[in-house]
Amino acid sequence: MTARHLILALLLTLSATVVARADDASYCFQLGSLAAKYVGASGIEGRSSPDLNVLGAIEDCRKGRYDKAIPYLEKRLRDSRVTLPPRT
Repeated sequence: MTARHLILALLLTLSATVVARADDASYCFQLGSLAAKYVGASGIEGRSSPDLNVLGAIEDCRKGRYDKAIPYLEKRLRDSRVTLPPRT
């Protein structure tokens, strides 16, 4: 394999990783938005307040910890019978 082939293979791998990370970020933020809207506990005067664990998972999304946040948010949404968005 020539140096050009190695460089091309590396660039393709890196670009696929960047696309996957962008997809994870988008999906994580979609889940976070749904969880903030639908997953909560009854608060003062019957108002809905966000679950602190959901807020932590949303913060994990912001920090790029998708591998930690996505499974948690998916589970909480499924448990609340919220349809998950399609993952691209």
